[in-house]
Amino acid sequence: IDWRQVHAALQDYPLATLGSAAALAAASYLLYSCFDLLGRRYTGHALGTRTVMSVTLVSYAFNLNLGSVVGGVAFRYRLYARLGLGLGAITRVTSLSMLANWIGYLALGGLVFGLQPPSLPPGWRIDSAQLRLIGALLLALAIAYLGACAFSRQRAFRLRGHRVELPSLGLAGLQIAMGAGNWLLMSGILFVLLGQRIDFFSVTGVLLLAAVAGVITHIPGNLGVLEAVFVALLAPRMAAHEVLAAVVAYRILYYLIPLGLAMLIYPAMEAKARHQRT
Repeated sequence: IDWRQVHAALQDYPLATLGSAAALAAASYLLYSCFDLLGRRYTGHALGTRTVMSVTLVSYAFNLNLGSVVGGVAFRYRLYARLGLGLGAITRVTSLSMLANWIGYLALGGLVFGLQPPSLPPGWRIDSAQLRLIGALLLALAIAYLGACAFSRQRAFRLRGHRVELPSLGLAGLQIAMGAGNWLLMSGILFVLLGQRIDFFSVTGVLLLAAVAGVITHIPGNLGVLEAVFVALLAPRMAAHEVLAAVVAYRILYYLIPLGLAMLIYPAMEAKARHQRT
């Protein structure tokens, strides 16, 4: 990679392109901030809509940059506990929200990998045919989850000492729709930053593969992993420095700027929580 070329490509981005990408990023964060509203409906707790959305938004920004254990779990537990929720309710809200993200991934990944899998480099251990089979399995798991929520007679079970109930079919359907919708919005950001020169479903497939690679490597923020997967899979179709510039711009718009905003919002939320407890 010639980093001077990457820097030049970043400087050449039209403001309209960056504005469109930023608008899609804002839409994604707005959608994700509603995930914990599903948990409020599921548990019946009384926190206000704005408070719930603020907790989810701040947690999501830290989650993307620092990892799910720190952002997705620790920040939610701390903020919700200081706002008066019990441990059981926090666990159910957090679990339902994170499940919405990944059950949406299963449904969308099943469709994309099954119908139009991305072209994989020859040296990889799986090929497109195997990826189609993986897609079928992912879709089957999403359908099985819906089936369990619709028809299972045992609605509750114990998980690490907590009582967990299967959500209703309607709530499960919202989980899948919102989770898949958020992945599509993230794909749209990269599609715009790549100049719409790579078809949308290929971009979506590469993003979904990069997400799994990030989970496997346990690197916070998928740092380097996201970039490596996009360059490996899309460089044959587009100049490597342009692909990398698009992913760097995506990281700035979707990871770093929201993290900076979350770091400004978080102290105010802590102060509000202290005031409410008092």
